[in-house]
Amino acid sequence: METKDYYKILGVDTDADQTAVRDAYRKLAFEFHPDRNKDNPQSAERMKWINEAYAVLSNPAKRQEYDNLRRQFGNSAYTHFRRSYSEQDIFHGSDIHKIFEEMAKSFGFRGFDDIFKEFYGQGFRRFEFKRPGFFAGGFIFSGPFGRKRPELDRPSGGGQIGRMAQYFLKKVSGLELPQDGDDTVDTIYLTPQQAFKGGPYAYYHRKRSKKLVVKIPSGVRHGQRIRLSGMGAKGQGGGTAGDLYLKVHIHHPWRERIKRFANKLIK
Repeated sequence: METKDYYKILGVDTDADQTAVRDAYRKLAFEFHPDRNKDNPQSAERMKWINEAYAVLSNPAKRQEYDNLRRQFGNSAYTHFRRSYSEQDIFHGSDIHKIFEEMAKSFGFRGFDDIFKEFYGQGFRRFEFKRPGFFAGGFIFSGPFGRKRPELDRPSGGGQIGRMAQYFLKKVSGLELPQDGDDTVDTIYLTPQQAFKGGPYAYYHRKRSKKLVVKIPSGVRHGQRIRLSGMGAKGQGGGTAGDLYLKVHIHHPWRERIKRFANKLIK
């Protein structure tokens, strides 16, 4: 597509709520579903863009990060966003598979598995595990799409997902899935000049006892977060590390001086 803007792809306003985003996606997914456009090969590419836009805008955290980039970089926000997010990252936690299955039941279309295999080939895999009173399943992107991250559906028997589901699977079946590390957050302190100009910033990763050089984007704002992919908590069993988010605190020396002066007057 010519316009690489998630809001324009879905045809929603930037202030659209989650219901509006979901409704717009349902309408477009039905219109461009490959089973309704077998004589139009371009519809499959359009459908991939629609899926990606929905996966981002339906996730509050991803949407906030994308919005920050749009305000900072305008039309090039998509390019900056995709430097940090692979297809695996984008679809992580999405409910797209449920919407595809709803259309399959209602209109007789092919389901999520078949469509995504057509779109992404061998880079997409699906798995299921069943026991009386319990079901767990999910999908994994791999190959050219970067990091592997299992997506677990909620077990039909209830309870927690994620680590608990993986522990259960290992105990009853011997099937062990990679466990990804958690995301972590830290704060960096910048002067107004550093925030305005941007550039390299020396950061010491205490948990890994490692020095990093972080590229600060010019014009970064107070409270904005900078994402360092794979620098969070380490994964287990072949799982990938989480991400490290550096929250920007802009330090104004004159404010500190005023604060210290006010404290002296109070004493």
